[in-house]
Amino acid sequence: MQRSDLHTRTCQSAAASVMKEYSTSFSLAARLLPPHIRTHITSIYALVRVADEVVDGAFVGSTPAERINHLDALQARVREAVDCGFSTDPYVHAFAWTARRVGIGPAQWTPFFDSMRADADPQPHGPESLRTYVHGSAAVVGEMCLLAFHDGAPVPTARRAELLAGAHALGSAFQTVNFLRDLREDTASLGRSYLAAAPSAGLGETRSDVREDGTALTEEWKTDVLADIRTDLRTARAAIPLLPPSVRPAVRLAHDLFAALADTLDGTAASTLAHTRVRVTPQRKLVLAAAAVGRRGLPGMVRG
Repeated sequence: MQRSDLHTRTCQSAAASVMKEYSTSFSLAARLLPPHIRTHITSIYALVRVADEVVDGAFVGSTPAERINHLDALQARVREAVDCGFSTDPYVHAFAWTARRVGIGPAQWTPFFDSMRADADPQPHGPESLRTYVHGSAAVVGEMCLLAFHDGAPVPTARRAELLAGAHALGSAFQTVNFLRDLREDTASLGRSYLAAAPSAGLGETRSDVREDGTALTEEWKTDVLADIRTDLRTARAAIPLLPPSVRPAVRLAHDLFAALADTLDGTAASTLAHTRVRVTPQRKLVLAAAAVGRRGLPGMVRG
């Protein structure tokens, strides 16, 4: 093994450990991917998670300016590593290796880092700024994963628009589910307000019944948000059969896990969401995983 290969594998192992520690749901879905595709996805996840940690509380006692400076430096390291193929930062190196192979570039990571900077110094969102935020924080991450699923092969031209729409929609659905389930932390601990600008029609109307501190939530408000989530999930689900067969079970499982979360949120009183974070039980996750493996398309199942 060449020294460069050893460095890359070590960095990829470090990146894989991030998903394992942070997300049981994504870890479960990733286990259904072919190993080389799983490496791409865990490397993308690690970079996204590290950027999240700059703004989500790991940088204890930091000011907005300090958080933005760290994000600027991280983005610069990503750009340099993708250009030259090397970084001493293990998460950046793993991401850059994947980016160079599958075609991830500034079109994807620039809006992502822009959204992270918005979280570094949170301001109340209006409908347009929220659309921009969700595009950068979630939709383009779905696009990165779409490129990874094709492992450097071109996304088929005839299906590209539908596949991109599905990838963007799935990322947006994941994000909006998390807006609901992380409401307490976002408002009380991080000073963020996403859902006051959220939907009754595609993130297009400011809700006057949602205060910036997350109180005064209504069932009507929750229903509006869940309707948008389910629209995105339907768009994403329709695109799954267009993906390479080997990745479909994993993507279907990720979709189904968040659909189950949406159902759980639907069954939780709006007033409860201001102080409770809902979850899908481990037993339910295993049932969904078994269903994903048992569906048609079993050739996509990879054990390990």
